[in-house]
Amino acid sequence: MARNPFTPTFGVSPPLLVGRSDLLDDFVAALEDGPGAPGRMTLYTGARGTGKTVMLNEVEDLARRQGWRVISETATEGLVNRLVREHLPALLSEIDPDGSETKVTGVSAPMGLGGAAWATSEAHEVAPALRTQLTAACDLLAGNGAGLLLTLDEIHHQVVPELREVATVLQHLVREEREIAFVGAGLPSAVSAVLNDDVLTFLRRADRHSLGPVALPEVATAITEPIEHADRRIAPELAARAAEATGGYPFLIQLIGYHIWRQQPRHRDVSGDDVEAGIVAARRRLGSLVHEPALADLPGVARTFLLAMAHDDGPSKMSDIASRLNVDANYASQYRLRLIASELIEPVGHGWVDFTMPYLRDYLREHVALDAQRELPPGDASSNVVERD
Repeated sequence: MARNPFTPTFGVSPPLLVGRSDLLDDFVAALEDGPGAPGRMTLYTGARGTGKTVMLNEVEDLARRQGWRVISETATEGLVNRLVREHLPALLSEIDPDGSETKVTGVSAPMGLGGAAWATSEAHEVAPALRTQLTAACDLLAGNGAGLLLTLDEIHHQVVPELREVATVLQHLVREEREIAFVGAGLPSAVSAVLNDDVLTFLRRADRHSLGPVALPEVATAITEPIEHADRRIAPELAARAAEATGGYPFLIQLIGYHIWRQQPRHRDVSGDDVEAGIVAARRRLGSLVHEPALADLPGVARTFLLAMAHDDGPSKMSDIASRLNVDANYASQYRLRLIASELIEPVGHGWVDFTMPYLRDYLREHVALDAQRELPPGDASSNVVERD
């Protein structure tokens, strides 16, 4: 029996990536076009499950095929320390093993907390200074016709001080026309909060791409080809049905494909019952994997706004939402803008909004009961917000 080809795990690249070829082509062109190409500084944003980390995986692979070296990190506390004490010394030693000998001569605090004294010799200096090390790495790689790609996942405002340092150094390297590229990824609200920092204006000029749904014909291909490569078959109309159920949502492509495969893995032909059962199983798992974490990040009133939308079977009228929340139109509009920025809802005409995430309406109806009042300060204007059955 062949192994299930689908990979419904966050950050794991799917067997066939679809719907992102234009963005990936732009990145490769930027590497080939040389310093100053706009695509060398890129940010990917999108809701959970839209494939941000997968895009980082892909650009890293593409850069390596071009002969570039890659440093892959997550924007968490200690980022700069990890770069200057782990990634960059290792990279410099690898690309120029005979150029210097770097060793720790003394430690006044535990490693990772600062306090290490560094000694270097010969061709280049490897010191705990981000700009020094990145410049040295770029110069060495440029001599071999390559460059350095730094990727940062989960960009968040909680590490703004470290992101400032990274962005400042990147700005200098770009101005000096070094062979450097940067690609970051994060939730829309988190990236927007970072870009609003007065010091991080450099990153505002990066190419910014919002990862949305994938076209359904491409989704059908992403379901059909892995099944066929594993020596099973799925009829075109069944693949189309599975694609329709994903709503073009990238993570759901893998989740539905995975559960369709699991129904009767020893049968060569995927049946209509397999597809329907797989869709049901995937929808059930989507709630705990995606919807629940997405709602957990929201303030109570924003979640109640979504509950008010869930009363409708299709797009919701803003005046109806305000009435259900017992607030005025201006107050409702504030949360409308916040939820649009989070890419959980989208405008679908003047005065109308709808959910962007597949099955979120169903999840809200079936699982969520929130008390928005408990998160509001006394006397807040939103204290009029109530939930209605």
